[in-house]
Amino acid sequence: MSDQCLFCGIVAGDLPGVKVAEDETTFAFMDIHPASDGHLLVVPKRHSRDLLDIPAEDLAAVTLAAQRIAKVAVEELGADGVNLLNCCGADAWQTVFHFHLHVVPRYVDAAKDRLILPWQPGVPADIDTVSSRGERLRIALAEDS
Repeated sequence: MSDQCLFCGIVAGDLPGVKVAEDETTFAFMDIHPASDGHLLVVPKRHSRDLLDIPAEDLAAVTLAAQRIAKVAVEELGADGVNLLNCCGADAWQTVFHFHLHVVPRYVDAAKDRLILPWQPGVPADIDTVSSRGERLRIALAEDS
């Protein structure tokens, strides 16, 4: 736990938060700046800065907790879908540096859902660029294993 981390403070009960679920490894609470009705965060109890820092077992636990919560959001809140979102690094919109997954219930009804896409799905990229980057990643991953 980090003394200066907002989410560590919420997990510890030192700062206010609307708890939704908790288990041995994870803690889920409502986002106070929601993108949609029912938007919440799932965090590991053990502090990790971001996706690049979190131990695999904590990442797995957070992901499984997020899946469980997403299913309940669809059933209980009548969501039409769910986005799981992680932002890793300030340039990727991370504002609190404690790993977290956003569970964002999605609704056809715009009154319940304020999230809009920052890019346009379906707009194709240059296939040579896509292939080149894919090859670089494939080689680096093969060398890493």
